[in-house]
Amino acid sequence: MTRIEIAGITAEDTDLALTDGVSGLTWGRLLDQAVRAGNALRDAAAGGRAAVIGANEVRTLVAHLAAALAGVSSVAVNARLRPQEVEYILRDSGSTVCVVPASRYADLFPVAERAGCRTVVSDVSGATAWQELVESGAPDWDPHAPVEPLVLYTSGTSGFPKGTHSRWAARPEPDVGRHLDSVRAGMAAVPDGPHLVAGPLHHNGPLMGLRSLLMGRPVVILPKFTAEAALAAIERHRIASTVMVPTHLSRMLALPEDLRRRYDVGSVAHLVLTGAPCPQEVKRAFIDWFGPVVSEAYGGSESGTVCMIGSEEWLRKPGSVGRPLPRFDVVVVGDDDRPLPAHRTGRLYFRDRTGHGIEYLGDPEKTAAAHLEPGLFCLGDVGHVDGDGYVFVTDRAVDMVLSGGVNVYPAEAERVLRDHPQVEDAAVIGVPDEDMGESLLALVVPVAGRALDERALDAYCRGFLASYKCPRSYAFVDSVGRDPMGKVQKKRLRQAYLASSAGAPGAVPHA
Repeated sequence: MTRIEIAGITAEDTDLALTDGVSGLTWGRLLDQAVRAGNALRDAAAGGRAAVIGANEVRTLVAHLAAALAGVSSVAVNARLRPQEVEYILRDSGSTVCVVPASRYADLFPVAERAGCRTVVSDVSGATAWQELVESGAPDWDPHAPVEPLVLYTSGTSGFPKGTHSRWAARPEPDVGRHLDSVRAGMAAVPDGPHLVAGPLHHNGPLMGLRSLLMGRPVVILPKFTAEAALAAIERHRIASTVMVPTHLSRMLALPEDLRRRYDVGSVAHLVLTGAPCPQEVKRAFIDWFGPVVSEAYGGSESGTVCMIGSEEWLRKPGSVGRPLPRFDVVVVGDDDRPLPAHRTGRLYFRDRTGHGIEYLGDPEKTAAAHLEPGLFCLGDVGHVDGDGYVFVTDRAVDMVLSGGVNVYPAEAERVLRDHPQVEDAAVIGVPDEDMGESLLALVVPVAGRALDERALDAYCRGFLASYKCPRSYAFVDSVGRDPMGKVQKKRLRQAYLASSAGAPGAVPHA
């Protein structure tokens, strides 16, 4: 056992380490809390996982840091999920401890109990208070404790989300100390200086804030993203790095030019763009504004980043997501599962040179379906590679919509809508959205003789799913055009929408 030290920082350091604009912690207080809370979480979890239902606040990152230092597998859970969605994740992940924001305690405490969580941590009467948890933990850090990585949940075509280990380290390590060294090695290319968390803290990209803390870099959390708040935080805290999605960039560019120029963004040396394809005109405008500091990362929660491209490269290869990182090779595969040459379009597969590939926890069938052979996996995209080895993503092979940088799977909304007693059938497709990139449109077939109301359907859907998973618009049709095998031809439906007059949902032709 030893006293904790991160990148030369010890519990005696009084500089600010972490803030969300409301509360903050010095390095000394952060390390003391994280070590003690981590030891307490490990004891309380008793071999299970610790779910962190994460609002964008200091407590969320401290809880994940505590788990990481103790070797406990934390589970990043979206604070916007409905109770039944949270219960599914708690059960599926085997979580025995749950950290809950006070604002969600009333509806999630019974859910956590039903799911088998023996300890619920929340600053509400009847729960274990966070400070109580901290004070119950031992103050010494054990770098030799066994480790299991953080778990992220990604939805899928089955309509139910699946867990996957974060891939922040190049290879699995047997103990906490060596695992954290490996995580830090993966961050070595990121410039030193304060990091800004701009997105929700249950996503892989925004959780770069956790890795920044492990590098000894201060972190600033935006409780909620607004374009001007982001610019103000960059100027005030001299932010050096951040992770954003295209919608963030579009919203900042939409500010009046005089307002944009009011803020000094010269401290930003590394802005990682991820989550969704970025319109080329948006990316060019942002590079013109911020300078050549924008790097685009392509990958998934289950794989980590597999390709990366910097600003100057992208200006030479517009539209590319870059070349594979050193531990990956790209293989483009045709319909016969054979490799294709450069410039030919097919499914994009990536070979993990460490041999590990990707894994969906508790779902060997989904894991196997993602691999062509051991270590050679697909993230569900279609594209090609040019003669210089640059990857271009042109389509998706799986039924997924990217809305505001978030992967949304229509199968979840379809499952809920088809259970509605007045719905005969339903199909959900992604359609262009000026702000979010894409949004969900539900094509609904009413039961014969029944009248359906769009608002009532939307309220029904929101009763089962987080709002971002629900359709933003509805169209009532005679059929969703299932083929003889019962499958819905989503591309055909989407093409019909795009070809319809003025693109109005009500103008979608009956399939």
